[in-house]
Amino acid sequence: MAITQKTHLFRIHVFLFLALLPLTITASPATAEAEVLLKWKNSLISSSTLNSSWSLTNIGNLCNWTGIACDTTGKVSVINLSERELEGTLAQFDFISFPNLTAFNLSSNTKLNGSIPSTIYNLSKLTFLDLSNNYFDGNITSEIGGLTELQYLSFYNNYLIGTIPYQITNLQKLWYLDLGSNYLQSPDWSKFSGMPLLTRLSFNYNELSSEFPGFVTDCWNLTYLDLSKNHLTGAIPELLFSNLGKLVFLNLTSNLFQGPLSSNISMLSKLQDLRLGKNRFSGPIPEQIGLLSDLQILDLQENALNSTIPSELGFCTNLTFLALATNSLSGAIPLSFTDLNKLSDLALSVNLLSGEISPYFLTNWTDLISLQVQENNFTGIIPPEIGLLEKLNYLFLCGNEFHGSIPSEMGNLKDLLRLDLSRNRLSGPIPSVEWNLTKLTILRLYDNQLTGTIPPQIGNLTSLTDLELSINKLHGELPETLSLLSKLERLSVLDNNFSGTIPTDFGKNSPNLQYVHFSNNSFSGELPRGLCSGFALKNLTADGDNNFTGPLPDCFRNCTRLTRVRLDGNQFTGDISIAFGVHPSLVFISLSGNRFSGEISPDWGLCQSLTKLQVDGNKISGEIPVELGKLSQLRYLSLDNNELNGQIPVELENLRHLFNLSLSGNHLTGDIPKFIGNLTDLNYLNLAGNNFSGRIPNELGNCERLLSLNLGNNNLSGEIPPELGNLLALQIFLDLSSNSLSGTIPSDLGKLNSLENLNLSHNHLTGIIPSLSGMISLNSSDFSYNDLTGQIPTADVFKNAINTGNSGLCGDAEGLSPCSSITQSRKSNNKTKIVLAIVIPVCGLSFLVFAIGAILQGAMSRPETHPRGMIVNSYPQSFSLKV
Repeated sequence: MAITQKTHLFRIHVFLFLALLPLTITASPATAEAEVLLKWKNSLISSSTLNSSWSLTNIGNLCNWTGIACDTTGKVSVINLSERELEGTLAQFDFISFPNLTAFNLSSNTKLNGSIPSTIYNLSKLTFLDLSNNYFDGNITSEIGGLTELQYLSFYNNYLIGTIPYQITNLQKLWYLDLGSNYLQSPDWSKFSGMPLLTRLSFNYNELSSEFPGFVTDCWNLTYLDLSKNHLTGAIPELLFSNLGKLVFLNLTSNLFQGPLSSNISMLSKLQDLRLGKNRFSGPIPEQIGLLSDLQILDLQENALNSTIPSELGFCTNLTFLALATNSLSGAIPLSFTDLNKLSDLALSVNLLSGEISPYFLTNWTDLISLQVQENNFTGIIPPEIGLLEKLNYLFLCGNEFHGSIPSEMGNLKDLLRLDLSRNRLSGPIPSVEWNLTKLTILRLYDNQLTGTIPPQIGNLTSLTDLELSINKLHGELPETLSLLSKLERLSVLDNNFSGTIPTDFGKNSPNLQYVHFSNNSFSGELPRGLCSGFALKNLTADGDNNFTGPLPDCFRNCTRLTRVRLDGNQFTGDISIAFGVHPSLVFISLSGNRFSGEISPDWGLCQSLTKLQVDGNKISGEIPVELGKLSQLRYLSLDNNELNGQIPVELENLRHLFNLSLSGNHLTGDIPKFIGNLTDLNYLNLAGNNFSGRIPNELGNCERLLSLNLGNNNLSGEIPPELGNLLALQIFLDLSSNSLSGTIPSDLGKLNSLENLNLSHNHLTGIIPSLSGMISLNSSDFSYNDLTGQIPTADVFKNAINTGNSGLCGDAEGLSPCSSITQSRKSNNKTKIVLAIVIPVCGLSFLVFAIGAILQGAMSRPETHPRGMIVNSYPQSFSLKV
């Protein structure tokens, strides 16, 4: 490219500049200067490239030392040690000993470090100073203003800090100034003066944070200006356009400049390279840009430009690079773009552009290397003329509305490296010619409507690293030749109609395989043994409608880079305690709905990044390991429907970010821990179907974010804590059914105005059902099989409540008697009680009188007894009692 050629010419220019300096070599060098240089050399950590000539034995031949040149007096005038692999500092370099030094070049040693000594600024004859591409740090001191003869200054790519000293503008003979790639901050630009001889100025990649440096517009001879990658703000001053008409290169990329682009930009008529990307410019693209006929590079990407693309841009027929991506541009591509026949890079992605891609564009853009129009609203078919772009390396048409088939002419793009047609409405089979694009590294065709199978010829794409065919209608089996893709890093075929087994050797020859997605197909059989043979696997998904069987590959245990695993809904078997190892990067794992057995290994506690652990619906036994309490990032823990026993470990109290805790359908025992009330981020708590006993802890009322609480089917006793009424976010479930709860239903539950489903059935609850009038969202409620009495709540939400098994309840609901009939029955019972209250006392009184009479009669008829025991009177008498 032209820029590369300019760089080469520039280096020749610098070389000639150094060569033309007065460098007459003399046989009588200054011994003192040689000794100073040797002292500095000996202070360096590494200076092996100087050993051949820099020595005491060669001290009389100083002017012939490596990198040294002398003037006519025999004094050192040039030190040029660029790219000599030197390591150390300048602390021992005595600059005062070199009064005739005119050029000092230590560039690109990379390991020279420390501060720049202020004594360097005493070199009054210095015209050339280059310390670029090193590790120098510290400040640029104000003494730099003493180098008044300096013409070339570069401190590029170091670690310099502090503000740029305004004294640098005292160097009025400078034509080259580069302080880029440091950590310099904005000074008070008002103290800076213009530098009329300056032609090249670069402050790029620093920490400048002010508005545009005003002195720059007084540097009238500038041809190259680079202020990119800073934090400069405000608008571009109009003086830039009126004063800097000689600019050939202008780079303001990656700042915070804002406002509209000025129409006066056309005054920079010599511009060849204009880079204004990654700022906050807004409004239209000025049509006057079309007057910049020498323009070769135009970068306006990542701004807030919101117009159509002006057709005048088509007048910039020397353009080779055009980037308008990531704006809000709308409308169609102007037909004038057919004249841009020198384009090699065209980036229009992430806009609101529409219309079709005209074949006329493609017939004139035959020099294109990169065509990126993704993330727009383009429609129509992909023109067959795409096959004319035989130099293409990158073709991105994804995220549009292209339809029809993939043109077979794409097979002509033999140099294509990356092809992305994803997220369109393309249909039909994948053309067989695509499998001949042997240089392809990335092929993305996902989220279309493609049909057919993947042929064995896919094995030809030996350079492929990324193959994404997901969300299509592809079918059949994956070909065995897939195993030949030795550079493959990502394979995604999810959401298709693939069936059969995965190729036996898949992964065996792909040591860099990192991402594998088989989800939502109809695969069966075992996962290949060599799937993770390179231990590089990060992400594996095989969930959905698959039916994988057998144990996991042994290599899984050693995949320490795993981040995400989804194997749920298959028939995997094996001992889970040995299937996995320690995976410090693992964030998400779901193994639910399989046939894994064994116990949960304590090693899971070492997976410190884990946020979701889902192992429900297996045959896992043993206790919950206390080590799970070390997973401080865990948000989701689901161990439902296994064969776990023992108690909930108290160490789980450390899981303060837990969002979902589901342990239902196991054999867990003991009390529900009170510490669960400290897990205040909980949204879902399901402990149903275990053998928990004791009371429901009041502390659960602290979990104010709970959406669902299920404690059903346990052996819980005691009363329902009124604190559950504090769970105001509760929406989905409150299920306390099938326990042994007693007492009354707390009226505080009426505060749960978002609750949709309430189940208190199969307990021993007594008393009336409180009004619960606040439960306005209730869809279903179940109070059945308790000992509740009285009238049910009259609110409409309770009309369909299940109340069976409560003989004392009444009300207007199915299965219950109206409360009025219960009242009549009670009145009848009351009358009976009144009659009985009268009859029973009367009968009792009669019986009492009868009993007394009988006693008296018995006393009268008893024979009189003599003191010696003789009977005195023994005749009978009659006794009657009239009532």
